[in-house]
Amino acid sequence: MQGMTTDLKTSKALRVKRETGENAPALSDDELVAMSVRELNLHLRGLTKDDVVRLKQRRRTLKNRGYAASCRIKRVTQKEELERQKIDLQHEVDKLARENASMRLELESLRAKYEALQCFARTVTRGPLSPGKMAATSTSVITIVKSANYNKSNNNNSSPTPFTAHS
Repeated sequence: MQGMTTDLKTSKALRVKRETGENAPALSDDELVAMSVRELNLHLRGLTKDDVVRLKQRRRTLKNRGYAASCRIKRVTQKEELERQKIDLQHEVDKLARENASMRLELESLRAKYEALQCFARTVTRGPLSPGKMAATSTSVITIVKSANYNKSNNNNSSPTPFTAHS
């Protein structure tokens, strides 16, 4: 007789559980994820602990899937953006390398012209210079530059003093 009472209680409890589960409106995954905690708690009233735990676990699983999906999308978007930036920077580096090479060529060309002019200037000034004449010429150039700078700094409405190059 005691076994019968247990069977009756168990079957009665199962029947109640089934009725509650059958009467409870079935929630879709989207509804379950979208509802607030307050709304969820209202829907959970009258359900058994097992059903409550199962629904909450299902909601948590669905929310985690959503978070993981948004992280994947964010990661892919960031990767695409970084790849685009990398390509842009590679184009910039290539452009700057071409400009650098062009400027080096121009610099070499200007150096060659400078050396040619310097060589021409040496031949024009009384023939090729010997080392002694070269030292005298560089001194006179320095004197001219110093004199020109001195006249610019002391130009207080006074007449500029003429200067001559000593050779």
